[in-house]
Amino acid sequence: MWVFKFLPLCLALWLGGCAWLDKPPPKQPEADWTVERFYAEAKTALDAGDYQKAISFYEQLEARYPFGAYAQQALLESAYAYYKFNEPESALAALDRFIRLYPLNSHMDYAHYLKGLVSFHRGVGLVEKYIPRDETQRDPESARNALKSFKTLLQRFPDSKYAEDSAQRIVYLRNRLAQHEINVAHYYMRRGAYIGAINRAKYVVENYQRTPPVPEALTIMARGYEILGLNELKEDTLRVLESSFPGHPGIAKARMLKAVK
Repeated sequence: MWVFKFLPLCLALWLGGCAWLDKPPPKQPEADWTVERFYAEAKTALDAGDYQKAISFYEQLEARYPFGAYAQQALLESAYAYYKFNEPESALAALDRFIRLYPLNSHMDYAHYLKGLVSFHRGVGLVEKYIPRDETQRDPESARNALKSFKTLLQRFPDSKYAEDSAQRIVYLRNRLAQHEINVAHYYMRRGAYIGAINRAKYVVENYQRTPPVPEALTIMARGYEILGLNELKEDTLRVLESSFPGHPGIAKARMLKAVK
């Protein structure tokens, strides 16, 4: 008999459990946010240095409100958040999309500047931030991309407030890339790949004029020509070296080398 007494209670509990299972999941607090609220929350997180939260809010804003000024600004600011969150690939993708979709945006100069910064610092690990390293030994591809972005900024927006800093970075990057080519040329010389060394040095002379490695490039060219027995080319190169950089120690070294027999 006691079983029948508890049947109604069990049935009620079972029905209550089913009702609880059928309940919809609790609504997320952002579900009713306006575009203004999303942007305000994202900007607050960004300013506080909580880049992960900022990225989440910017992405939600773009997904729910894909058009208008807020969407454009969210895309640009999310690129900065990605950059600070050490996700350069995502930052560059966001900037490329911004540049492609909104070519008339008033912050286009900043987009190119930020793109240059992302490439400029790309590939620098945590250890390298605190332990000095020869920048010319790093993969030059990011430096080339950064140089391209900063040059684009100066060409398109010469009066931008980011122009002066971009110009200084261009000088640094050209010197760095030129020295990278010199490092490779020296490596080729040590390996006896003299034509390869000459071509690398010639690239510096032709593409990185007025950079400190140019006299060393001319020296490598003259030495390579001397070793290969190309005396006329050697003398032409030495004349340029002597007239442009008189007294450079590479001149004497090049004249002392003997041709390969």
